[in-house]
Amino acid sequence: MPTLYLVATPIGNLEDITLRALRILREVALIAAEDTRTTRKLLAHHGIRARLTSYNDHNKAQKIPYVLSALEHGDVALVSEAGMPAVSDPGVDLVAAAVAAGVAVVAVPGPSAPVTALAVSGLPTRQFTYAGFLPRRRGERRRFLSDLAGQPHTIVALESPHRLLASLADMSAVLGDRRIAVCRELTKLHEEVFRGRISEALAHFVEPRGEFTLVIEGATGIGSVAPVDEAIVREELRSLRQRGLGARRAVDDVISRFGLPRRQVYRLWLEVKDEPGQ
Repeated sequence: MPTLYLVATPIGNLEDITLRALRILREVALIAAEDTRTTRKLLAHHGIRARLTSYNDHNKAQKIPYVLSALEHGDVALVSEAGMPAVSDPGVDLVAAAVAAGVAVVAVPGPSAPVTALAVSGLPTRQFTYAGFLPRRRGERRRFLSDLAGQPHTIVALESPHRLLASLADMSAVLGDRRIAVCRELTKLHEEVFRGRISEALAHFVEPRGEFTLVIEGATGIGSVAPVDEAIVREELRSLRQRGLGARRAVDDVISRFGLPRRQVYRLWLEVKDEPGQ
C-alpha cells in the first residue's frame, strides 16, 4: 500500500537531516513541498533528484486531490519549508485527507524549532504548552495570552520579526515580566538565544530580523504573575457584549478567566455599557 511520508527537514543547517529522511526522499515517486525552491536546495546539497510538486496554503485545495491521486500509484513525501510537516503547517489538511482516504501516514521525525528552542531555553521542560503562531491583531493576541496566563507550564510560541516587539509588549502587559528565551534563526549562521526577562528582551531587540521562537516561563515562576490590567478586562467585556452576551454570562466568563472579584468585573461591565456607541 502506498504511503504518505511526513519528512522533517532542516530548520537552517542543511546537515540536520537524518539518513532515513534522505533515503525516503530518494525513493518516493513524488515530493510535495511547501516551498519548492527551498526543497530543491536541500535535494541538490545531498545529490538527490526527485519529482517535485508545490503544496502550500494557497494551492492546497487543488493539490490535495492531486497528491491523493499520486498516492494510488506510489509513495509520496510531504516536506514543509522547514521542520516537521503538519505542525503549524498547511500539511495538516493533507494528512487529514489522507487518513480519511485510508492512506498510510508515516512520520519521519527530525528537526523542530519549538523543541530545539525549548531544549536550549534554560526554562522547565518537563511539561510545556505549544501555542503556535500568536494572533496577528493586538486584541486577539491579548485575549489569547490571557487564556494562557494562569497555566503553570512553559509556553512555546512562534513569531515573525515585524510583530515581535508588539507581542513582547503584550506579554509584559498580560503575563507580567516573566523569564523568556527568545530564539532567533535557530541552527543558522547568525543563531541567537537571548535569555532574560520580557522587559530585557524588549530593550535588546531594537530592529528584529529573522525567524523567532519564544519560550516563556509558566505562571508558577516567582514574580511571573502580574496584576490584571483593567484595560484588558474592559476590552474583553466589550468583545463579549458585541457578541451578544448579557451581563451575567459576560461577567462570569471574565471572572473564570482572570480570577477577579465579581464586584470589580461588574463595575467594569457597567463602565463599558455606558461608553458612547455601546
